[in-house]
Amino acid sequence: MDLINQSILVAAVILFISLLVSSFASRLGAPLLLVFLALGMLAGEDGPGGIVFDNYPLSYLIGTVALVVILFDGGLRTRIDSFRVGLKPAMSLATLGVLVTALITGSFAAWVLELSWLEGLLIGAIVGSTDAAAVFALLSGSGLRLNQRLSAVLEIESGSNDPMAVFLTMALIGLIEAGRSTPDASLLVVFLQQMGVGALAGWAGGRAMVWIFRRLSLEGALLSMFGLAAALLLFALATVAGGSGFLAIYLAGLLLGNARLAGLSTLLKVQDGYAWLAQVVMFLVLGLLVTPSELVPLAPAALAISLVLMLVARPVAVWLGLLPFALPRAEKLYISWVGLRGAVPIILGIFPLMAGLPNSTVYFNVAFFVVLMSLVFQGWSIVPLAARMGLKLPAAARPARSVRVETGIDSHYEAASFRVEAESVAEGTTLDALALPAGAHLAALFRAGERQAPEAAGALAEGDWLYLVGEGEALAEAGALFAGRVEREARRFYGVFTVDAALPAAELAGAYGVTLEPVWSGATLAEYCERHGRVALVPGDTVPFGRLTLVVAECEAGRVSRLGIRFAADDD
Repeated sequence: MDLINQSILVAAVILFISLLVSSFASRLGAPLLLVFLALGMLAGEDGPGGIVFDNYPLSYLIGTVALVVILFDGGLRTRIDSFRVGLKPAMSLATLGVLVTALITGSFAAWVLELSWLEGLLIGAIVGSTDAAAVFALLSGSGLRLNQRLSAVLEIESGSNDPMAVFLTMALIGLIEAGRSTPDASLLVVFLQQMGVGALAGWAGGRAMVWIFRRLSLEGALLSMFGLAAALLLFALATVAGGSGFLAIYLAGLLLGNARLAGLSTLLKVQDGYAWLAQVVMFLVLGLLVTPSELVPLAPAALAISLVLMLVARPVAVWLGLLPFALPRAEKLYISWVGLRGAVPIILGIFPLMAGLPNSTVYFNVAFFVVLMSLVFQGWSIVPLAARMGLKLPAAARPARSVRVETGIDSHYEAASFRVEAESVAEGTTLDALALPAGAHLAALFRAGERQAPEAAGALAEGDWLYLVGEGEALAEAGALFAGRVEREARRFYGVFTVDAALPAAELAGAYGVTLEPVWSGATLAEYCERHGRVALVPGDTVPFGRLTLVVAECEAGRVSRLGIRFAADDD
């Protein structure tokens, strides 16, 4: 009994310190996952904690369950229109990209570690996939906002490339155990089965979840627990059926998150807590599992493998994988660098240990070192690099808090609170003159903690709180009226004003002295932009227009609907 109590105490202290330290680390821009991994190492047998932990099956179980929770949460938060935009290039990276990365990295690993070709390829397969936990956490936790196409490619790739990495790892372990040197065609069948069954299970499971959720009468917390239980059940069923449980979970989350469901907002909030807890526990456990003193002899070789992976294998894989897709050069370069490795390579590194392969500790320690280098170099640089390359979009004006309004049926109405910021559009404006978007309605106004009658409130002042009810899109649009700094950043990025993309291109050209070729005389600005863009345009894309730059500000149904105008001086 004392041992159990002591174990609970140790676990609670480690978790408490991890969360406490993470609040300070985030202010320094440090990747939180790196913090949790490092704290796990400090608590381990070579650190001050001195905890001896080498239970690989338990670590695998914890890591797998945590990844299910994280991928389900990632799917819930992926918009279906983003999924459509990024699906094809992401799937190319998730299959061909992983294979190319594994071949290049594995060949180099075989040479530098003096292993057989198959053993080197096994290392390449283990570290070949990007990690959903790392990508989701670093993109959302850092506050970085990328355009819809770029963020979708990165997130979908990380959510769907696990089947390829698991397939390659298991296939190579089987070949090494059997003493064979070349694979056969049956491995391709296994891979197609993993992808096909996983996708089918995800689609069927997601539809079933939506159907069940619409008929359940559970309270918010119980509904969230039911969602987590359904996700774990689907993962297990898909895996037992021979498919990829990870792919199934991501797709099921996508379908559920894009359905109009009563209680979905509560599910998302609670699921966010589950996902963060899963990440913290998983990286702490994986940090505990490694023995830092065993990394030292391998450090020079492992560092070389990490550099080849980040600087050679990943860029080549991205270049080949994205050849059929005309993504802008800056986005390809950014995707090449943001090949974040996280929990998945470490968990895959456990497979050879559990199989009892020769050199299994080498595989695990190299995988851990690669993840460590990825989080240090790539994780720390993704935000400044995006800003430097002009890929960082201004932060969206968001309500301080929003909740879905429960109406007894599938609801798409929300209640949101907004604080009037200094130098915002709303400051100094009366409620009568405040142009709220159609579909957004004032519910209450508070000033200095007291509710105000709208007709007697006068001009709005900094610090006033407005509560609006309406559709989600209308409330998001209303946020720009109350934001100060965020709105100024948006004006710098998109231009001082925006225009309807249905405006004739010749009309804008005439107003600003831009010479247009005769072929554009009857075209709208939307048509001009879409014909000049090499890919489907999304907000944040730019199109040259003489001495002006047109910036896509809004899209509707896949078409450009509103454009910002930046002058040459604005771009200097």
